[in-house]
Amino acid sequence: MNPLVTRFNLKWTHLTLRQPWRTAIAGTKVQLSTLPSEPVVPFKKPFKVELIGGKRYSWCACGHSKNQPFCDGAHKTKAQGLSPLRFVPEKDATVWLCGCKHSNNPPYCDGTHKQAFIVSATLHEQKDS
Repeated sequence: MNPLVTRFNLKWTHLTLRQPWRTAIAGTKVQLSTLPSEPVVPFKKPFKVELIGGKRYSWCACGHSKNQPFCDGAHKTKAQGLSPLRFVPEKDATVWLCGCKHSNNPPYCDGTHKQAFIVSATLHEQKDS
């Protein structure tokens, strides 16, 4: 066997065995999952909104916004991995925007809030921070 490789392996083994095990220090929580977090249910009914054609809107997809149904940037700290849905209506219209955040046709309400999993869900309470 090559003496240099053996010497290196012994040295590496010696150095790693001499290092004391370090325990993790409790600090800020880190989200290890790479999957986007689930949206919370801020309301169990849709929002009737008058939209202006050609104007850009950002619909809150996480449920943490204090400016429902629109985004206020709360996802950056409370729901990393979820982003608002940005859309521009073609013409002025009165629409129903989803309030439960589980629509299959976001940002528009499709009646999902009537399903049992939303009806039985706990409403997310906005907290001042």
